Amino acid sequence: MTAPHAELDEFAFLADEARYQGVEAPSARRERLTLPDGRTLSAVRYGNEAPRVVFLHGAGLNAHTWDRTAIALGLPALAIDLPGHGDSSWREDAAYVPATLAPDLAEGLGEWISAPIALVGHSLGGFAGIELAAQRPDLVSHLTLVDIVPGGGRGGVASLGPFYERLEFGSVDDVLDHAAAFGLGGAREQARRGVLLNTRTRADGVVEWKHHMARLLSPSAPDAPPVDIDHDAGWAALAGLTVDVALVAGSRGFLTEDDLRAFRDARPGDPVTILDAPHNVQETAHDGLARLVRAHAPIS
Repeated sequence: MTAPHAELDEFAFLADEARYQGVEAPSARRERLTLPDGRTLSAVRYGNEAPRVVFLHGAGLNAHTWDRTAIALGLPALAIDLPGHGDSSWREDAAYVPATLAPDLAEGLGEWISAPIALVGHSLGGFAGIELAAQRPDLVSHLTLVDIVPGGGRGGVASLGPFYERLEFGSVDDVLDHAAAFGLGGAREQARRGVLLNTRTRADGVVEWKHHMARLLSPSAPDAPPVDIDHDAGWAALAGLTVDVALVAGSRGFLTEDDLRAFRDARPGDPVTILDAPHNVQETAHDGLARLVRAHAPIS
C-alpha cells in the first residue's frame, strides 16, 4: 500500500510560484476519470472554466511539472498525469507508447474539455500528443512539441538507468541526497518540491518514486524494460497531421541540429523556436514557453 506524503498539499506550492512571477495563483483541483478497463487517469485543472490548453509531461515526471508554465499562461488549462505517472494507474504491460497512451488521453479529453484545445507535449508527452492529434484531430486545434521529435532524446532516457538503480529511500531528504549526487534537481529547497510531488510513502515508511518508469529503467528491478516506441511511425504520423505544429527546443536540451532539420523536412513552414533552457523547458523557460502557447490557444 502506498500513499502521498501525509503532510503534503499538492497545491501548496502554487502561491509561492505565482508570487515569484508577480501574479495571482490560479485555482487548481485534481480530476480523476475511471477508464473503461478500470484504471484511473488523473489530471490537474488550472482555473474554473473549460480548459483551452492541455499539457502532457515527459517520462518520469507528472502534471505538476507544468505548474510554472500554467501560471505564466494565465488561461484555463489541464495537465494530465500520463498513465504510469503521478496519480494515474500503472499499466501492467508497461506499454507506455503512443499507440496505447493516445486512447487513454482521448478518454480524458472527452470528459474534461468542451471544444478542441491547444495540446502541448513534452518528451514522452510529445510522442503521445502526435498520436493523439493523428487519431483524434477533432480534439486538437494545435500541437506544440517541447524539446522532442520522433527518435529524439533516447540518449537522455538511457542515461537514467544508474540514477534509478536505487528505488527505495528512508526519507525525502535521502532522495534529495541521491539526486544531488547525480547533479539533479538544482538548489536543495527547489528540488524538494519536485521530490515531494514525484514520490510517495509506503505503509512501511519507505519512500519510493510514484512513476512506473523508475522500475522499468532500473537495472536493480525485476521489471521488464519499457516497450520500445516506433519512431518511424511517429515521423509518419507527424508528417500527416492536419493541425498546425510548433516545435520548441531547449538550447541545452535533447535535440540536435539533425533533429531540428528532420522536423523542418517533415513539417515545412511550421515554426521552430529555441529557448534558453535544458530539456525540461517548462520548468526554467516557462515565461517564453507560455507566450508561445498562448498565441495558439483557441479563443474561448
